[in-house]
Formats: sequence, structure tokens, C-alpha cells
Amino acid sequence: MEIEIYADVVCPWCWIGKRRLEQALESYDGEVTVRYRPFQLDPTPVTEPKPLIEALGAKFGGRDQAEGMAAHVTQVAAGAGIEMHFDRAVAANTFEAHRLVRFAAERGRSAELVERLYRAHFQDGIDVGSTDALVKLAAEVGLDESDARGYLESNLGRREVAADLSAARELGVTSVPTFVLAGKYAVTGAQEPETLRAALDEVRRRETGPA
Repeated sequence: MEIEIYADVVCPWCWIGKRRLEQALESYDGEVTVRYRPFQLDPTPVTEPKPLIEALGAKFGGRDQAEGMAAHVTQVAAGAGIEMHFDRAVAANTFEAHRLVRFAAERGRSAELVERLYRAHFQDGIDVGSTDALVKLAAEVGLDESDARGYLESNLGRREVAADLSAARELGVTSVPTFVLAGKYAVTGAQEPETLRAALDEVRRRETGPA
């Protein structure tokens, strides 16, 4: 079964959803291929790095509101075994990060890179909109640093990522994470592992008959 995950690497619920899917797959005996599809929570250019809490406050009604949201999602994340530090996170446009995920996918390293991007943003305070930072992260997961820089400094992947973002809108993806199972069954949100496992079983039943 193919599982497409529409997500953004600066979306905390996407990281939680990814981890919960991994937990669901631990007890699933079917063959699964996971593909990461790009989505941007905010495609607005970020002209200079600034604290994420500051950016969220401007968007959602003030710093207190932003800190409350961050505290809630941090608590939920901890339940999934994820440590988040919103006080370190830097607001970033993620188009280039999605290009790098595409580069990594072509080399069989997308899962490792996506996980590293989440950690970079939510734990390490790394600007995942920075080419220099992205190149270093690519090297950390075993990708060739010079190849990664050459890719990001070229136009390679730009058209494809833009097309994927457009396709997500056409599919009606408006919130993430969205999991598309077997190309036609959508599960939206960072659902609990049990819910995701039940969805996997139901899709397999519909597509291939009883296990």
C-alpha cells in the first residue's frame, strides 16, 4: 500500500502525525511505501529569520495566545515521544526544504531527512529556510553536501514542487497532516495510532480483501 503524507516540516501536528503513523505501522504486517508530499502552511516569503513565537503571535492574536498554543502542542507531542522547544524555533518559508526532500527522495533518504528537518526546526532552532542550513542537514543524513548545494542553488525541482503544491490544492488538501492511502482514501489530522491502524486495515480490506 502506498501512503502519501501531505505535510509541512514546520507543522508540529505533522511531526506528531508522522510519529503516530510509525507507531501504527509497527503492528501492521502489510507492505507499505511512504511518500512525502509538500504542503506549505504559509507560502509567504520570510525576508529575515525571527522567533516562531513572535510570528505566531502576529498571526493568532498576540504572544500569550501563541504561547498557549505552543504549550498545548508541546504536551501532546510529549505523549507521542517527541520533544519540542517552540522558544528556539525560527519562522521559515519551507519551499526550499520541500525541494531538498524531493532531492533526498530521489536518493532513498527522504524519511531520514524529513525527520531531521522536524528536529532542526522544533528542537535545534535551525532556520530551515536557509540554504546553508539545509545543505548541512542533508549531509547529516548521508547525502552528498556538494550535490545538495548544487541542487538547491539551481532551478532543479522548483517546477515539480510547485506542481505538487498545486496538486494538493486541487485534491482539496486544506489542513495537514493528510494521509492518502492507496491513492484514494484520505485521513486528515494527527490521528491516534489506533485510528490510523484501523484505517490501514479497512483500506487493505477494500482493496485486496480480508488479510
